[in-house]
Amino acid sequence: MSVQRDDVVVGAAAGLAAVVERIEQVAPTDAPVLLEGETGSGKELLARRIHARSHRAEGPMIRVNCGAIPAELVDSELFGHERGSFTGAIGTRQGWFERADGGTLFLDEVAELPLAAQVRLLRVLQEGTFTRVGGTKDLRVSVRVVTATHRDLRAMCEEGTFRSDLWYRIGVFTVRIPPLRDRPEDVAPLAAHFARKSGVSLTGVPLVPTPSELEALRGYAWPGNVRELAAVVERAAILGGGRRLEIAAALGDARPTSPPTVASSSAVATPAGALATLDDAMRAHIARALSVTRGRIEGRGGAAHLLGVNPHTLRGKMRRLRIDWSVYRT
Repeated sequence: MSVQRDDVVVGAAAGLAAVVERIEQVAPTDAPVLLEGETGSGKELLARRIHARSHRAEGPMIRVNCGAIPAELVDSELFGHERGSFTGAIGTRQGWFERADGGTLFLDEVAELPLAAQVRLLRVLQEGTFTRVGGTKDLRVSVRVVTATHRDLRAMCEEGTFRSDLWYRIGVFTVRIPPLRDRPEDVAPLAAHFARKSGVSLTGVPLVPTPSELEALRGYAWPGNVRELAAVVERAAILGGGRRLEIAAALGDARPTSPPTVASSSAVATPAGALATLDDAMRAHIARALSVTRGRIEGRGGAAHLLGVNPHTLRGKMRRLRIDWSVYRT
């Protein structure tokens, strides 16, 4: 994650220098941009920087988390719907493309879109037109699309889970954001930024990390990238009552632990003599698959493949059962 402050990115002169240079090159154009990077690496902030540096800066900047939209609602969310087009459509609704007209639409986690929605997205990118769900009229919009993913789209194209023609279209200009562990020189300025921000928020007085605290922060691997660093520094400020930083204690809470051990679906913990509920059994079974695949959901050997279900179906069940797949990633 990079941090924008008065159009200045923390790390622009160090670990993110090459990234910022590429952003400055592409921002004034209307070319689609694909941001690649791990979760927490700052893709949304860089997307906002692209928008702010573009000729569309006065227009809307809208972010859509594609992974959070149920598969059956993707079309309605992106392209809108007409009144009566389906049960519950009590009025005409504009989709995100219409709302972003004249500005920038940021499609975060674009790899999570179902294949059918990928086809319709490709049409919008190629022709600038789309049709609302239940509609017959082609609508035209002028939208700059920025996409982002933490997935390997090339591998997904080879597996058939992402359309190669869409990948070529959204990847006209690709920017790869290095994880924080690969740019340790950015830890100190980022920590100072978050400490100042947390102190002002808590007591009105900015906090400043000591050299020893910065050294401790630099010694951590940051699997959650800058998002995790921000959380650790904020926690340190809270533990210090807003008057000092308790970095050691905050880092102690952040140290990764082994993925939770999961009982098999045939041995879900229940009171003596009781059967597990169907949801409990399903939760344990999915968790076991995620543990075996180390959090990988899609592709051959992924959890969805092991369980014999569509990846989007599996994600829907995980959302309903409140299963956080990220804890299984190693």
